[in-house]
Amino acid sequence: MPDITTEADVQLLVDSFYERALADPLLAPVFVDFAHVDFSHHLPQLYDFWSGILLGTSRYRGFPMRKHFPLPIGLAHFERWLALFHQAVDAHFAGPVAEQAKQHAVHVGRVFATRLGLFAPPAE
Repeated sequence: MPDITTEADVQLLVDSFYERALADPLLAPVFVDFAHVDFSHHLPQLYDFWSGILLGTSRYRGFPMRKHFPLPIGLAHFERWLALFHQAVDAHFAGPVAEQAKQHAVHVGRVFATRLGLFAPPAE
């Protein structure tokens, strides 16, 4: 399988993840019923976010934490999000950038879950 190297790859990754998330009985209600996500607006932002992380572009402008505070989510949601994200990566890509995508998803999930008070970071 190819690695993630182009904008088209980033879009495939994001689209593949959201296909899974919107079919998932735990995550879909958060996106559809509670947040009423406008995917015509949301997906391009996510393409820019992940393109910045994986390809080094700098188009993303935003503060994603703010939008997540009011959501009815728990640790199980982050665990499912991470599992589905890893599935989306593994279904289409292999290589160092694909591994970076998975590692960054773990980091993003930990930061969000910690800031939302879902668990405390480990003591150092």
